[in-house]
Amino acid sequence: MTLKLYAFLFLALFSVSAKCQEVALKSNLIYDAFATLNAGIEIGIADKWTFDMSANYNAWTLSHDRKWKHWLLQPEARYWFCDRWAGRFVGAHALGGQYNVGNLDNNLSFLGTDFSGLSDNRYQGWFAGLGLVYGHSWILNKHWNLEALFGFGWVYTRYDVYPCATCGTKVAEDKPHNYVGPTKAAINLVYTF
Repeated sequence: MTLKLYAFLFLALFSVSAKCQEVALKSNLIYDAFATLNAGIEIGIADKWTFDMSANYNAWTLSHDRKWKHWLLQPEARYWFCDRWAGRFVGAHALGGQYNVGNLDNNLSFLGTDFSGLSDNRYQGWFAGLGLVYGHSWILNKHWNLEALFGFGWVYTRYDVYPCATCGTKVAEDKPHNYVGPTKAAINLVYTF
């Protein structure tokens, strides 16, 4: 899966005619800190518009049988107030993927979503959503930028619930949930071409 993601990004990069600051490759340092494989590509589509596509993948089972497995795709259209890849921007993004998460001890409840169920149960399902983003990019040198952004939106999910991280007996099946809250957070290290 990881090899396919990198092959896709490589092909996408070289299928676009590269001019000065027409393409950027990026990695989210927040995801890197949590050992989530991630990569993004951003392509200039007009003077102040870019299209960004990021992909994330985590296949790890943590110690004590805790699970935080997922894959996620996030396409995003961005409008830059100054030049592309410099200064402030706003955008709209979609997101979708699948997850298998459980046995994560917590008592967190946030904006109407109770995450404390992750302490004693495993949740496996899919999700899709939409959101808005605001961010800023700082130019470090001719090719390198640092970018910070935050997104807020809505996510719809359907999932099955299991009583433990490894068992296959379902407690609940095909349950729906609507989430409203943060949908994207990034501190990206960006290389522009």
